[in-house]
Amino acid sequence: MVKLNDYLYNGDTVLKILRNYSRDLKSSARQTHNHLDMVHSNFLLEVLELLEHNEFLTAQSQRIREFYYYMAGRYPYLAFTFKGRIKSLIRIEEKFNGYVVEYISDYHRRTGGYPKLSDLIAQVQRFHDIIAYRIILAIPKCHIPSEEKRKEEELRILYEIANALPEFLEERGFTPQLTGIEQDSKSPMLDDFVKPYFRDYVTNVKDYGYRSLHITFYDNSARSYIEMQLRTKDMDDAAEIGLANHKLYELNQEYERGRREAVPGGESVYFDEAYDRIAALQNLDLSGVDVCMFKAVDNHLMNDGCGLYRGRLITPFEHLSRFQNDSTPEEAESRQAFVQRGDGT
Repeated sequence: MVKLNDYLYNGDTVLKILRNYSRDLKSSARQTHNHLDMVHSNFLLEVLELLEHNEFLTAQSQRIREFYYYMAGRYPYLAFTFKGRIKSLIRIEEKFNGYVVEYISDYHRRTGGYPKLSDLIAQVQRFHDIIAYRIILAIPKCHIPSEEKRKEEELRILYEIANALPEFLEERGFTPQLTGIEQDSKSPMLDDFVKPYFRDYVTNVKDYGYRSLHITFYDNSARSYIEMQLRTKDMDDAAEIGLANHKLYELNQEYERGRREAVPGGESVYFDEAYDRIAALQNLDLSGVDVCMFKAVDNHLMNDGCGLYRGRLITPFEHLSRFQNDSTPEEAESRQAFVQRGDGT
């Protein structure tokens, strides 16, 4: 079986790793008639194309930055950041194989059998978040001292931004994608006409408190998908350094081991190979990896300059709330009006 781990010790660049891994996967697929490996190989070539010819990212991020300017004008009292990233090679490989493991094990649990190859291929083709942008917002305490009221107002603004985002980006060459989940959001603050586009993990809270709004767009200029995530600072903290990060990781480890026990070995080559590839990456000792522009002391302390493990950042934008320091009388009056209204208008 061909797996990504086999290519991480030769000092190659991420691009060469992708090229060689995809080539060998395709060769193996032809020999074994493994059609899913052929799909996997073609998917890696698409990733290679994105990384190798990434000039479009400049134009893409500029168009997205227009929404940043919109927010800066509409919400001068708000503090917020725009973060962009291209998923790391290791995370891309884990997620592709994770779709396979998840779909086969869930299907087997429900029916006792195994899905058709065409249905399995349709599942892995759901991978639309190689490129993702995140909007994180907060209201400084100086504007609304009450934590309860501040959180209420942050949530209201979060949904207000979500309501404006699809149409705004559609006018700039992005097409919002339907989730396929009917009325996924339970929030009355999300407009009905945008609900079909959002995966609402704010009202449908995921395991260990993960909360966020997710929406996928197709960039008609770059011919690629992007995902946008909208969160408050508290939601982002929970996801990055809170229980939604650490405990969920531990839970996923236990859950994946349970999937292996639920599907008998040897009955589905697609499941077996995908599971083994995930397990190999999860047991990877990054300190022994030899990839150009990557160095790790251990699995926590590393310098990743190539997007092997942590992904590649796309230029971030940051807006700091106005009127916090050295306010003029007019600004102080505006700030007081904001606090009294509590609506940011």
